[in-house]
Amino acid sequence: MKTARGAWNTISRAHPHMFPPRNPFEKMGLKSTSRETPHANFDELMAFRAKAFEMEFASLATGVLIGWEWLQRKAHIFIRFMAEHYRPDSHPNHVYVINYKTSTGSWEPLFDKKGKPLYPLLMAELDAMKALRPTGGMMLRRDGSSLPWSGKGEMLTQVERISKKIIIAAGLRPELTFTSFGRHGGATESKSSGLTTLQLMNKGQWSSVAAMANYLHDDDKGKQQAQIKRIKRRKQVAKK
Repeated sequence: MKTARGAWNTISRAHPHMFPPRNPFEKMGLKSTSRETPHANFDELMAFRAKAFEMEFASLATGVLIGWEWLQRKAHIFIRFMAEHYRPDSHPNHVYVINYKTSTGSWEPLFDKKGKPLYPLLMAELDAMKALRPTGGMMLRRDGSSLPWSGKGEMLTQVERISKKIIIAAGLRPELTFTSFGRHGGATESKSSGLTTLQLMNKGQWSSVAAMANYLHDDDKGKQQAQIKRIKRRKQVAKK
């Protein structure tokens, strides 16, 4: 059933007119296996990006940052993210973060109330990238050829293959993948940063807490912060 669910998601992206919008295998209560997707931390993200730029794969460097900051899936980054989704004339201060899996999306603000960029590094890269897309179309394309990263059936085999080369060249943990830096790593950092369950669900566009839980991984930082908050609370109560 898990294989059927994955196959449906992959093929339906290539032939959306032939498939209903909802995957019938999605809500079957399938349990995850003991194999957990490894998640990267921020230092590993920066190391990957530095090596990707060095190896002249700037689009992958930007891609992992998109996944990290906006908790995007690989297919959304390289297949559904269009130039018109980023700072269009109708929404010059927003980016449309699409969730193709659920046929939904939302406009994410790019600036705070004082007009300060919320994603300065990512925005600088996307501003430069969009300047090269005067006619619109797919935002992230292969470096050098400008062809789509997706292959036949909208498979993203090359993204993972080259990402693995970058990971090894950067001396990072070999079990990491492109996915480790996106929804998994970014969501775990968000959790450790103190985002509420509701904030996390809105940020990642998850439909349920159960679905979101698959992307949240335990780490020492989050547990340390949780205990520090408890200690502070005890001190505050003791003073009263």
